[in-house]
Amino acid sequence: MIDHGISRRGFLAASAGTAGLLATGRPVFAALPKPASPVTLNVVDVAGNLALTQKAIENYRKAKPDWASRIVFSKAPAPELPGKLKAQQDANRVDIDLVLTGTDVLSAGIDQKLWVNLLPDRAGDLPKLSDIYLEPAARMQGLAEGQGVVVTYYPSGPLFEYAPERVKQVPKTAAELLAWAKANPKRFAYARPANSGPGRTFLMGLPYILGDKDPKDPVNGWEKTWAYLRELGETIEAYPGGTTPTMKALGEGSLDIIVSTTGWDINPRVLGVVPKSAEVFAVENFRWVADAHYMCIPKGVSAEKLAVLLDLMNHLLTPAQQAYTYDEGYFYPGPAVKGVTLAMAPKESQDAIAEFGRPTYDKLIADHPIELPLAADKLVQAFRRWDEEIGARKGK
Repeated sequence: MIDHGISRRGFLAASAGTAGLLATGRPVFAALPKPASPVTLNVVDVAGNLALTQKAIENYRKAKPDWASRIVFSKAPAPELPGKLKAQQDANRVDIDLVLTGTDVLSAGIDQKLWVNLLPDRAGDLPKLSDIYLEPAARMQGLAEGQGVVVTYYPSGPLFEYAPERVKQVPKTAAELLAWAKANPKRFAYARPANSGPGRTFLMGLPYILGDKDPKDPVNGWEKTWAYLRELGETIEAYPGGTTPTMKALGEGSLDIIVSTTGWDINPRVLGVVPKSAEVFAVENFRWVADAHYMCIPKGVSAEKLAVLLDLMNHLLTPAQQAYTYDEGYFYPGPAVKGVTLAMAPKESQDAIAEFGRPTYDKLIADHPIELPLAADKLVQAFRRWDEEIGARKGK
């Protein structure tokens, strides 16, 4: 996810322990040297991730006040952060210690060489990730090229969310969706992919749905996808700058079908932004395009803070803290590590998902392949081409 206009905070307190053990009793989490004095950490979220991890991060400060005296949280629009960070690094005045990001800013940072290399350089200071991650999360970790660590994961989409009282004939294929959009102009929309998890997932999922030549090559392998998006764009009034406006438009009735994901389906209905009655569908040839959030450390962070940040990463990857990531369905399911069940989550998470979750998701996840997003350089190319060829035709 990208847009964090819809998010959820206050959870019940949970265990703040940072030690994880394999069945053998061998520690899988690193023991790092304690700083000479507690540090203040500045955490910037460009992915809405704090809805999933802020309580767990605060648990760290409570458990280790002699490591972190204060943690300052802030948010920034995803497209703006790389330039800001690059300017700070060029001036040798970095004041951001940890970035919580999706694949968009992760990719931009890899492209611009903004991140500290964590793997293999700091492998000994981190958990053995291959031992603890769910299989798709482990594959998502590979996209980080060693410059970020997965903290949350979900299969994502692309799904389509709609108002059943206004959409009587639900499209079953991409061609039917296009025909519906033409017959109902200005009633379908998605947000700019560079700043929207659903928009980005839709962009990367279409090549599979349409049977394009190479779903991993947006420059030379997406002929059908770019043609489809151009034609679909003729029916779209505008591309919002984030996901939240599309959800509000669906809830208020100015849009009838929008692009969604598991989390963007569940959480806005929990919060009442979208009616509980809203439904979702997937089209023929659908495959999941996985998504994840990453912890990235900018180059220029002091050595004493680096040790604390690595210790914090160990903490956030323990099952007790991962249980918070169920949230109220915002990144459903959410946990990146094995063995974290909904029963371990706070009661309000369990209640929200029991009421607003969809049993059909378990079958969709079981029955359809889970593909990785584009590699960093390809994702940058896809965003650039969409902005130039699709988004530029409308106000974004």
